[in-house]
Parts: sequence; C-alpha cells; structure tokens
Amino acid sequence: MMTTSDPTAASNAATHAASADVIVVGGGPAGLSAAIALGRSRRSVIVVDAGQPRNARAHGAHNFLTRDGESPLRILELGRDEAARYGVTIVNGAVSGVAGSVGSFTVATEAGDTYVGRRIIIASGIVDSLPDIAGLAERWGIDAIHCPYCHGWEVRDKTIAVIATSPLSMHQATLFRQWTEHLILLENEQFVPMGEDALALEARGTRRVAGKVASLRVEQDALTGVVMEDGSVVPVDAVVVASQSVADSAAIRDLGIPLAINPMGTFIETELGGRTSIPGVWAAGNVTDLGAQVVTSAGAGLMAGAHVNMDLIQEETREAIARIAQ
Repeated sequence: MMTTSDPTAASNAATHAASADVIVVGGGPAGLSAAIALGRSRRSVIVVDAGQPRNARAHGAHNFLTRDGESPLRILELGRDEAARYGVTIVNGAVSGVAGSVGSFTVATEAGDTYVGRRIIIASGIVDSLPDIAGLAERWGIDAIHCPYCHGWEVRDKTIAVIATSPLSMHQATLFRQWTEHLILLENEQFVPMGEDALALEARGTRRVAGKVASLRVEQDALTGVVMEDGSVVPVDAVVVASQSVADSAAIRDLGIPLAINPMGTFIETELGGRTSIPGVWAAGNVTDLGAQVVTSAGAGLMAGAHVNMDLIQEETREAIARIAQ
C-alpha cells in the first residue's frame, strides 16, 4: 500500500496504472475526510497529494473540536493513519494531468504514474496570492495573517495593523477590533475610508496611517514593524492582509471545470454535496469555499464522499437491473 504518515514525505509510487472506485486529488482535511467516508463505505480509494498544505506554517489549527491548537501537519498525519485503516491508498505526488469522463478518469502525476478511477473528488485547495510587500511571504501564517477566527486569539490585545489591499480591508478592520484595542489601518494607497467607514473607525478608536507600505521589519524572528515607503516605521506585533485566493490546478484545467470569482478570489461552484458541473466530478474544501477552515473543510469532504458513494450505488443498481432485464 502506497501510504505514509508523513504528509510532506516523498513516496515511491508504483509505476503501473492502479485503479479504484474514486481518485481524490488532494490530501488535506477535505480530501482525507472524503477518502475515509468512502473507505468506510467499502469503496476503493486512491488519494494523490502534493504534500504542500496551505496552512503548513501555522503553529496550530483552531476551532476544531478536540483538536484545538494541534499542528496542521500533525492533523494530516493522524488523518492519513485513519484513512489507511480503511484501506485507502495514499500517493505522494503532484497531479500533472487528468483525462477521461464519468466511469473512467485517468490521473497522471509528475513522477509518471497513472491512476484510474470511476469518480474524482477535487480537494486540491487554494493558493494565496499576496501583495508585493517585502518580507510578507516569509511571515505569512505566522504573524502576517488574514483570518481572525484562525489566529485572532493568538494576537489578542497586541498591536495589529491591517494593511489595506481593497475596500474589503474595512471588513477586516471591523472584525479585528474585537480582538484588540490597539488596531491600525494602513491605507497603503489602496483604500481611504470615507463617510460611515471613517466614522466607524474613529468611533472604535482605530488609528489610520496614510502612505504606501514598503516592507515588514523582522527582528529575532518576530515581526516588529511595518516600514512605509517614506522610511517611517509603524511598530506592530502582527499584520492582517487580505490575500487573493486562487483555485487552480492541472485537474481543474484539464477537466474544464469553470471557476467562479468573488472579492476573495476564484473557486469551484458546486451543488449540495460537492457535485460540480462536470459529470463524475465532485469538489470539497477551500477549492469550493474560500473561507472554509480545517473543520468545515473536513465536513465538506465527508459530504462529498457520501454523495459520491450514493452516486456509485445508483449506477450499480441501474447496471444490476439491466442485467436482469437481458
């Protein structure tokens, strides 16, 4: 069985084409939960995972009942172990292409391996596209954050600066005021509050700083300030930035799955249970819900797995009826 408890380790996958009822593209919380639901339904499942979880740099995952504060990588390790108990095969590798149609999809990896499945679940997640600010990428997920429900408690009562990237930054400033009184909105030449927005910031004591952000200042592996383009430094303990989330992968492109767009980024629109517009293809997790956290992604994966199992049952029932009728 091609499985490992290390979500970042490389795997020596077999070079021949393996087949399964379902191929899951992506081994994060959504993909693993879908695989476990299907494994427990006595389905054969292959999970192909690139081993690049979006939240790998975060110290802990939160709002996950019984797992609060657990390392995201540890959660994936435990998830892989659980999936393996139900016969799920996990392959470490990046998907390079997908072909076929309902009943017979072929998934190829960059290592040259191929896997064939009757159905596909896309759980490949999203990529954060960050503004061009020196040092931001290196602090992302540590003290450069975007979600108060993921990281707000850890930065409570600290000095936090919201770096504006669009009018959506007003929403972030409104939210993060709940976690600290020491809140600053850096307008960054991207958003200048006017009217009711300006009044709301003033009423809650949120300081505004005009000018463009140049870089982040880090000392002894901790964020200490934001350097403005004019050379001034705004002392902070953390920054909040609205990234653009991008749902993009070889599987999405090859299958021709249309992407929807909202102010947060691009995503796959699905029906209830994760069914996409492409027959035989489901999707779950951040790739369909840009705001999904670990626990909600896991729930969506469970639902997608259950719906795929039912779809296969219905197909098998039709085939059984057809055989009797012959």
